[in-house]
Amino acid sequence: MPERSRWIDPAPLEVARPRLPWWTHSPRWALLLVAPLVAVGLAVWLVVVVLRKAVRYPVAFAVVLVLLVVWRLSGWPAALVLGAVLALVLVGWWWRFRRSFVRLVLAEVRSEWRRLTVYAPVWHRTMRFCHLERTVNRKTHVPVFVRVRADGWRDRVTVRLLHGQAPGEFEVRAEALAHSFGARSCRIRVIGPRRIVLDLLHGDPLTRPVSPPPLPDAADDAAGCTAKDLERVPVGVTEAGKTWLLKLLGSHVLAVGATGAGKASVVWSLLWSLAPLLRSGVVRVYGIDPKGGMELGKAPDLFHRLVFNNGLEAVELLEEVAAEVKQRAESFRGQRRGWSVDCGQPFLLLVVDELADVVAYQTDRKLKERANSALQTITSQGRAPGVCVIGELQDPRKEVLSFRHLFPTRIALRVDEPGQVDMVLGDGVRERGAAAHEISETTPGVAWVKYTDRREPVRVRAFHVTDTDLDRLVDYVTGAAPAEQSAIVHTFPTRPEIPSADSVRRGEAA
Repeated sequence: MPERSRWIDPAPLEVARPRLPWWTHSPRWALLLVAPLVAVGLAVWLVVVVLRKAVRYPVAFAVVLVLLVVWRLSGWPAALVLGAVLALVLVGWWWRFRRSFVRLVLAEVRSEWRRLTVYAPVWHRTMRFCHLERTVNRKTHVPVFVRVRADGWRDRVTVRLLHGQAPGEFEVRAEALAHSFGARSCRIRVIGPRRIVLDLLHGDPLTRPVSPPPLPDAADDAAGCTAKDLERVPVGVTEAGKTWLLKLLGSHVLAVGATGAGKASVVWSLLWSLAPLLRSGVVRVYGIDPKGGMELGKAPDLFHRLVFNNGLEAVELLEEVAAEVKQRAESFRGQRRGWSVDCGQPFLLLVVDELADVVAYQTDRKLKERANSALQTITSQGRAPGVCVIGELQDPRKEVLSFRHLFPTRIALRVDEPGQVDMVLGDGVRERGAAAHEISETTPGVAWVKYTDRREPVRVRAFHVTDTDLDRLVDYVTGAAPAEQSAIVHTFPTRPEIPSADSVRRGEAA
């Protein structure tokens, strides 16, 4: 047999056929017909781009337009003089009205600079490296970079998603996106169908304590109080510089945080903002401090009744408030659907510090069952009759507080474990950027808030109320009542007529 050759025939060369532009293989007469249409399309595109820039940066566009008109009409010397005058005007604007200058001028320049130097050059490459692109018929599509707004401490990048793409894909790759664009962290916010915003953070505007606002004049009592005042109570500031407002009427608030996280700041900030209503009697506060009064005992005069343990007195207070809830519901039946200022009864605010000591760590089994039953009655039925619970907790596990779902507003201060973030704020919130476990120990009062009617959590910081501020608050609330009060205020009794649990049981037995 002939000897087999050691050479192997090479495989045929497999090369993708190049895709040439359509105009390279089109007849000349067709190009001549299409050329006017292409020119009109380019002109329309250029006009649209200019108009979009004019709407996005109105001040800069107006300055450039004025300089161009003067240059065309009077020559470059006049334009140069006018430019110098406009420069002096801008300097004066910055000197006298710095806040509006930063918002209308500096923010525009900074946003355009960040777009040209940080995002535009690497956008396509970053989307491909983060596996956020789609390939169809050998053509790669990436999410559309719409615009960027630079606030100094963060960049808000608006992105239009591809068809078939979900915001969850960006949430999973948030850390990679942050490193790609040189940011400390990245959060994802949904603003509409196929529209998301990447919040790329470079700094933290909540590092400094926030002083509470001045107390109102003692002469301005709560005579003009409405239910809206209890739906928007100032407690601090948000990360965006707006006022942090908490809803008390028709809600309950659960604040969870480790030791030293600043849970008490939320309570004192609430009482500070409610000072006129406390002074007039529109709002009455009850408190339970199982730590012997080390926290709420700093200002006992603000409370109508304050218990310094988690024993029988605390349980009886919970049962009395639960009985008041049922009594108010019966009195409101057929007359009103919820509490209002003109109902003749004060709004009740129940503050429970270290809630777990009352409902979970109670050594007496019967007292524990009574406390849980009363607190569940208050949280499930007390919103409409005008009763709100402010609960403070360190351990958010279900076995500690099984009815945490009855608190519509939840606040996550600094927690110890990443899993506790979702326990407090809800599943998936940590992936959307609510990193409460990463809050620094040097910023007590910083927290993440999740409202039931909003998908995205909000980062906030409560007011820093010092002991001196508490002394001022006590003097304000316990001071002499104003000479003229509304009839509504006079209808409130000196002490709330809350029946005790024993009297309620005797009435039911009768």
